[in-house]
Amino acid sequence: MKVGIVGATGYGGLELIRFLHNHPAVDQIDLFTSSEEGVLFSSKFGHLITIVDTPLQKIEYDTLEKFDVLFTSTPSGVTSELLPPLIGKGPRLIDLSGDYRLKNLASYEAWYGKKAAPSHSVQQSVYGLTEWNTELIQQATLIANPGCYPTAVLLSLLPLVKERLIDPSFLVIDAKSGISGAGNKPSQTTHFSEANESFLIYKVNTHQHIPEIEQALSMFAHVDTTITFNTHLVPMTRGILATSYAPVMPGITEAQLITCLQTTYEKHPFVRVVTDANGLGTNRVKGSNYCDILVKVDSRTNRATIVSVIDNLVKGAAGQAIQNMNVQFDLPQTTGLDVVPFFI
Repeated sequence: MKVGIVGATGYGGLELIRFLHNHPAVDQIDLFTSSEEGVLFSSKFGHLITIVDTPLQKIEYDTLEKFDVLFTSTPSGVTSELLPPLIGKGPRLIDLSGDYRLKNLASYEAWYGKKAAPSHSVQQSVYGLTEWNTELIQQATLIANPGCYPTAVLLSLLPLVKERLIDPSFLVIDAKSGISGAGNKPSQTTHFSEANESFLIYKVNTHQHIPEIEQALSMFAHVDTTITFNTHLVPMTRGILATSYAPVMPGITEAQLITCLQTTYEKHPFVRVVTDANGLGTNRVKGSNYCDILVKVDSRTNRATIVSVIDNLVKGAAGQAIQNMNVQFDLPQTTGLDVVPFFI
């Protein structure tokens, strides 16, 4: 396959290159830029010297139409204008930004503060939570790759909500991410001297992933609810740990919750249900496409604590995007992604 990447100079783009470089079905990877045409990619990223010595190319529709797959790893607000002319023109489109995730355009504009993509384009998009939407992903011309936080949260909650094992009317989600989740554009918040040895909460009750999680709970678990969801920045490079709390339905045991998760994901290679909380952290999945999930029930409060960990740049972005590409082209989902986590 011939693959194009728009937004290759961001962290998500770099991870796409890392995995696609060794993908057995990919023969060609072209990289595109809006401002650095002709610049040798390896001159920007020294670790890719002799590996990716290709020049960045100008974004032109005639060129983009010739690919089998086009990944767009750009800030929100870019692909809402870039992609509509390409829908149905040839390449499968996999968008890692948030521009096509929310079906309600007014909701997108309210939460993202940007103009929404055209309605007909958004309605054609398919939400790319691989383990839950495989059939539609296979036929999709435009995939809206899920956000990193929603990926971690939804994989852990959806089975339990769908089977009515926990009370969805009281979902509290406490999520923490490494600094790479903010992208590679420096800011005061991500500046080393301010992020190091600190642990901060941000976008209190206003994170744009809130409506995405609620929409997916409705879409896949057929439950309309509102959630309490807050995010925190941890002084590490990559990884997400999401801890969710919910009351357990009457008569439901911890063993039933575990069995539900195990049954749901027994045929899904990248979701691992664990029962031992010792050592469960982001190092378990670093650099990989795995999601590890743990559930425990507090008998005193009859509330479940549901924990999931992912690498925000892989399962939360580039890895899931490639997993979706594999589904589209009838390849095993593990193709090009079957790597051992870094751990340290």
